[in-house]
Amino acid sequence: MPFQSQSSLRNSFRCLAVSCLAVFALASIAPCLTSAQTVTSRPCDVLASTTPCVAAISTTRALYSKYTGPLYEVTRKSDQAHTNIGLLRDGYADAKKQDAFCAGTTCTITRIYDQSPNHNDLTPAPPGGAAKGPGPNGYDIPAVADALPVTVDGHKAYGVAIVPGMGYRNDTPKQTAVNGEPEGVYMVTSALNLNGKCCFDFGNAEANNLDNKAGHMDAINIMCHRDPCSPDEGLDMEDGIYGHLKVPASTTFVTDIGASDGQHNYAIYQGNAQHGALTTTGVIPLPKGYQPMKQEGAIILGIGGDNSNWAKGYFFEGVMTKGMPSAATLDKLQANIIAAHYTGKLPQ
Repeated sequence: MPFQSQSSLRNSFRCLAVSCLAVFALASIAPCLTSAQTVTSRPCDVLASTTPCVAAISTTRALYSKYTGPLYEVTRKSDQAHTNIGLLRDGYADAKKQDAFCAGTTCTITRIYDQSPNHNDLTPAPPGGAAKGPGPNGYDIPAVADALPVTVDGHKAYGVAIVPGMGYRNDTPKQTAVNGEPEGVYMVTSALNLNGKCCFDFGNAEANNLDNKAGHMDAINIMCHRDPCSPDEGLDMEDGIYGHLKVPASTTFVTDIGASDGQHNYAIYQGNAQHGALTTTGVIPLPKGYQPMKQEGAIILGIGGDNSNWAKGYFFEGVMTKGMPSAATLDKLQANIIAAHYTGKLPQ
């Protein structure tokens, strides 16, 4: 480094200080220029140290604090053009872009991007052993893009509103649990707009779209029991939903979680996604015939493992993990979900 006199050094520091003050003033009067790096901790950050996400799906917000990619793709009915809906600088969905692109026509959600490094994106599900969809070649149809408006931390966003005939799937994902490996799965959903039909699931399912019998699935489920609807959460392990926890019928936003070691034990957790603690079954033995599990690793949303596509339900965000999350970790996850401030009056 060339020699500088004390005088020149003082001048350099003075210029640097003026520059910093100018930057500070600009930031004060123009908060919209704040970097995306100011996004606070998100679900996959909470889970990362012990049970990292292997799939992270949401149409409302980033599930990693450093994620800057797209959340989902919408396709316009009028001309079949499509575009990606990404994030605002603070990590929430850019709903205004969707509104502008879809103005005067209908859009559907044709791809939901996996935010994890595995890129396990979801697209409309192919036909399965239980049902074909109403789409071309028996595929399920995608959800209407503006059917489920919601507010997340003061930002307008859209969830995924599933009705019979709709559903999403990825039969060739990377890193999801198979053959008795431990895992966790959660979704933010709702106790509204459910029915008693199979199956409003999110999580691990068969790779061939068939019912391959006990233990070949590990997906969180919510559905009605009885009429009027008495919402119930459980883990769909194929040929049975287990670990039932009742969900208050009036709950607008619900946290549903399942966790399993894949060999002997599992647990169900349920809570209000707006406030309060999780309730749980505690860690209990896997049912007879499910020890060990035989997961195949495909990812489903809104359907059963054999494409049972008769359910209704709402989905906002969800992840699958490598490893079985602890109760303490899931308490932190619940706090993070509450901090997202989901609000809004949902269609019923």
